[in-house]
Amino acid sequence: MEHSAFGDQSNATFSITDEDHTLANAIRFTLNQDSRVTFCGYSIPHPSDALVNVRVQTSGDPAREVLKDACLDLILMCRHVRSTFDKAVDDFKANEGVQEQNIDSKAIEGVQALDIDSESD
Repeated sequence: MEHSAFGDQSNATFSITDEDHTLANAIRFTLNQDSRVTFCGYSIPHPSDALVNVRVQTSGDPAREVLKDACLDLILMCRHVRSTFDKAVDDFKANEGVQEQNIDSKAIEGVQALDIDSESD
């Protein structure tokens, strides 16, 4: 839901339901990277409400469009992080894989000795 002045489209507050600091801070960060933004911030009116208010003030562009662009940029960042992570997991599995752990007999004897000592207490 958008709350803005009727005449000035460059300033608006957007209410986002069912979200918290996680998304709000990411949107705030992305908005602050945009040179069109003169101010942005967010607030959560009450901790028990799943509601975030995001305030956007721009140098003239419609706040709605700037927020939309920031959300699209955030989606692209998330996709990049996900693809980078998936590639790293695939590379790990292909190159090193999950190797069987060989535990030597001395380590096993040491653990058994600890078990015996704790039982005698």
